[in-house]
Amino acid sequence: MKLDNESIKSVKILGVKINKVDNKEAFDVFVELLKSDATSTIYTPNPEMVMMAQEDKELNDALFNGNLVVPDGIGLIFASNIYKLGLVERVTGFDLMENMLEYSNRRKLKVFLLGGKPKVAERAQKNINKTYKNLNIVGTHDGYFSEEEGYKVLDLINEKKPDILFVALGASKQEKWIEKNRKILDTSIAMGVGGCLDVWAGDVKRAPEVFIKMNLEWFYRFLKQPTRLIRLFAIPRFLFRVITNKEMMES
Repeated sequence: MKLDNESIKSVKILGVKINKVDNKEAFDVFVELLKSDATSTIYTPNPEMVMMAQEDKELNDALFNGNLVVPDGIGLIFASNIYKLGLVERVTGFDLMENMLEYSNRRKLKVFLLGGKPKVAERAQKNINKTYKNLNIVGTHDGYFSEEEGYKVLDLINEKKPDILFVALGASKQEKWIEKNRKILDTSIAMGVGGCLDVWAGDVKRAPEVFIKMNLEWFYRFLKQPTRLIRLFAIPRFLFRVITNKEMMES
């Protein structure tokens, strides 16, 4: 089947497009997107990113143009439940990336890792290859490059022709970078993965399973990094905006 922005059902939460997919459906869409001739994009917004998009049209446009935009954040599910929009479960970027890596390992696809602090992508590559021994990671590059150096990074990626490009430049920056360059990227899929490379590199620990199942992964991150408190203020702001802006909630 041919996929486009209209063929996957979506809702709008505070005017931001989110696809109506569960974990299995998101994976199935990924498999279909691999067949496309053009570069397809995958984004994983959470409430914090939705709040960013309120003030950042470039980010909102990138999410709107995304081929697969999954609800990575329990707050989005709460908002959907309030207005009966139909989102059924959280689809985390880490879980989706893991499923994509497992599939790529079986199919021996080519992957490129972009982003993180210097050496993070290299350490992530080593740990990923310990788990997925048949996975062909064709290149890595950190996320610290100027606009001028960015052209060399694009050349490096296109020279390797990866099937999947994982981009970890941080929320909003990675989505806007992908959207800006998608027409010149020689890759089937470009996905924004935020801090996933830090987890694979071993620099950040993912929450224990009990926190994940209880949708308290955000609370675990706060316990580990109290400096995240300011970022967590986005959650009550998001819920207040949801409750008071019914007109920006669409199924």
